[in-house]
Amino acid sequence: MANPKSKIRAVFFDFMGTCLDWHSGVIQVLPQSIAESERSQLALEWRHDYFGANAARLAAKQPPEDIDITLGKTLDALLDKHPDRKNLFDEQTKHRCVASWHSMPAWPDVGQAIDQLKAAGLEVFVFANGTPRLQLDLCKSSGLVFDMLFSSELLGVYKPAPESYRKTLHLVKVKPEESVMVAAHAYDTRGGKEAGMKTVYIHRWTDDIYEDMDVVRGENDFFLEDMTELAAVIGRL
Repeated sequence: MANPKSKIRAVFFDFMGTCLDWHSGVIQVLPQSIAESERSQLALEWRHDYFGANAARLAAKQPPEDIDITLGKTLDALLDKHPDRKNLFDEQTKHRCVASWHSMPAWPDVGQAIDQLKAAGLEVFVFANGTPRLQLDLCKSSGLVFDMLFSSELLGVYKPAPESYRKTLHLVKVKPEESVMVAAHAYDTRGGKEAGMKTVYIHRWTDDIYEDMDVVRGENDFFLEDMTELAAVIGRL
């Protein structure tokens, strides 16, 4: 449990991947005629391509795009790379695949961690790329409850742009040193660290599949395999 003397006031969570098991939801709607191992690999590749599309838009100084549009484009591009599977994805199937990102279960360790942080008097927020509609749907499907939801569409900029962190902290009137960024993405914790936030990296097998975890471990205030001890380590910051 957080230390009453802790200077931390707010905890910001990345959502998909960090709090939610997106992989389970996505592979269930991919054509079942594809072997599960291949569906898993397709899902991981799709996820990686989605991150790449966001990064490209940010580098080009383009505004955030509706996540459903980005997911649709990246799915089409993914199928172009796998022409032997393309015939299995009619428009209805592709629509179901994109819609699956709106309904995901929470990782089993997350709910209790959020409850413990709230019990310690800390405010908890979603701070993630995406849209308000996506985040509202994901809160319903996961059963997770936060004090407020911040999305790239709402903020007008993707993470890890520095202004994304600054704007979010400004809106809730919390100083960087009073906040913690919790994420399963190294780009996100690096952005938080650059903004002056404390950072806790949550290692999820579904994300950062090309990152060197030894490097990531050394970059953050804490590196955890799940959120079981999250409230305890935040209490030590």
